[in-house]
Amino acid sequence: MTKIGHVEARTLAETYGTPLFAYDEEVLRQKMQEYRDHFQSDSLKTGVVYASKAFCCMAMIRLIREYDMYLDVVSGGELYTALKAGFEPERIFFHGNNKTPQELRMALENKVGTIVVDNESEARLLAEMVSEYGSNVHVLLRVNPGIEAHTHKYIVTAHVDSKFGIAMMNEEEVVRVINILRNCEGIVFDGLHVHIGSQIFAKEAFTSTVEKLFAFAGHLYDAYGIPVRTADLGGGFAARYTDKDAPIPTAEVCETILAACTEANSRLSCPVERVLIEPGRSIVAEAGYTLYTIGALKQTPNKLYAFVDGGMSDNIRPALYQAEYDAVIDGREEEPAAANYTIAGKCCESGDILIESIALPKAQPGDLLVMKTTGAYGYSMASHYNRMLMPAVVFAQDGTSRTVIRRETYDDLIALEVTL
Repeated sequence: MTKIGHVEARTLAETYGTPLFAYDEEVLRQKMQEYRDHFQSDSLKTGVVYASKAFCCMAMIRLIREYDMYLDVVSGGELYTALKAGFEPERIFFHGNNKTPQELRMALENKVGTIVVDNESEARLLAEMVSEYGSNVHVLLRVNPGIEAHTHKYIVTAHVDSKFGIAMMNEEEVVRVINILRNCEGIVFDGLHVHIGSQIFAKEAFTSTVEKLFAFAGHLYDAYGIPVRTADLGGGFAARYTDKDAPIPTAEVCETILAACTEANSRLSCPVERVLIEPGRSIVAEAGYTLYTIGALKQTPNKLYAFVDGGMSDNIRPALYQAEYDAVIDGREEEPAAANYTIAGKCCESGDILIESIALPKAQPGDLLVMKTTGAYGYSMASHYNRMLMPAVVFAQDGTSRTVIRRETYDDLIALEVTL
């Protein structure tokens, strides 16, 4: 039997129904504690910022608060959720490449601690708006180091043509934007932010990022007198989805990054004072499971399908990124495989395939399929395609479970509709 937080998966399915997102709360806590314990330095101030886009709800944000981490948000909706969860606004970093005036106003009115400026037009808009509020807002500027992380093209974020940030090679633009921020009363320019992509398995990607960012920080000071006090290195820390994946252990990646920062800092005439990282996926992914009930089975000339009661509406990643997952049939984990199955959802798309091919025991209608490592970007990217209901989300720990997001009802689907 598969257990999640020491609760049998079958019990969770019977209690809450399927599809169901279930998180092992102890794993969540363990991952957060690991980052807290290992991202520490004797020579640098450090901070761990949870990337809430991976999984955002009030219960998760309260856990982040409990572990004294920072939080990043990328929309008014994520910011609203954080504030409703009681998260301190001064510990929030507001990201995004196209923050609306309404979102910036919301951030300023609620005294969000740091705004990560993405481009020149946003810098000018923020400078105009800050004068209305008369209080200091800390700012980082997102820059692109031009490092090509070896990952899917949709989640590479630091190449020269990325929609995010300003390329370091465009030095004149970077300096111009920094000066817009530094010359505005009410804005405190803290430093630079980078993020090179997601699901990164090579330590060299992180050390290369540190070397390039710190060298650029040193150049900004030596050439223009611009101090970079904070270096936010973003995220990208990988999770294990299948046996093919080999994520860098948390302690090792933290040690590698901090050692590279310390070494690079020793060469700067104006050293960086604070270093931040932004784990998201690596905290929540492996803690999460999706439980599905198998329905119909179908044999075609080349495939044996097992259909489940969810699909791309609750996990778009296989269709979007060709993401791969592992799964088991609950209660039959030790049985030998009988066939290779294609796990398909019930949405009206041929691309609604959750697992292209997986060896499983003989599946039967009513079996409980437990899909692993779905804690990141499952619920966050879920949709109402085909008017599918959003699954419930539960946290399980020490043999007990609790609902943190209730299952939608059909009435919820039409609650926003206006009848004339």
